[in-house]
Amino acid sequence: MEKTFWNIYKTFFKVGTLLLGGGYVILPLLQCELVEKKGWINSEELCEYYALGQSVPGIIAANMSIFVGHKLLGQKGAFAAATGIVTPAFAAIVLVAKVLEELIKLQFIKSIFWGVGIGVVILVLLAVKEMWSKSIVDKFSMAIFLSAFILSAFLNVSPALIIIASAVAGIIYRVKFQKIKGDSEC
Repeated sequence: MEKTFWNIYKTFFKVGTLLLGGGYVILPLLQCELVEKKGWINSEELCEYYALGQSVPGIIAANMSIFVGHKLLGQKGAFAAATGIVTPAFAAIVLVAKVLEELIKLQFIKSIFWGVGIGVVILVLLAVKEMWSKSIVDKFSMAIFLSAFILSAFLNVSPALIIIASAVAGIIYRVKFQKIKGDSEC
């Protein structure tokens, strides 16, 4: 099959319609379509593009599609492949949103979501309890927790900054006040 914009789009659209699950699911689908059926790339290239797709931020399937599409037809191929792979998921999300928009108006469905919401709160609290017992182990970790809570809840400090500051505080604390097992003096 010729490597045209439309053929690349159709091929990746087909893969996108079958793509349910994480990034690993795309490998056998692309192996079948691109290597075995069309011969556009070989298995080694497919593995290289998969590794590249994993190494950059974003959705592995979309990243990988961009790399393969670019090899096949340059920027046009990258656009065709990326658009093709995400179109089915986008269409499904729009369809589900439309259906949910109508369903959410029903009292029965509102009751279900209310009950599910309570269940989710319970699961979050259980996760917090589990994390608490493993994280808050001394006065220093309690001080970090209280500082982070106050900065987040009352001063609207960015969570990223709180995490970075907590990490730095933990490093300083460990270096200054605790001897890490297995460490040797320099």
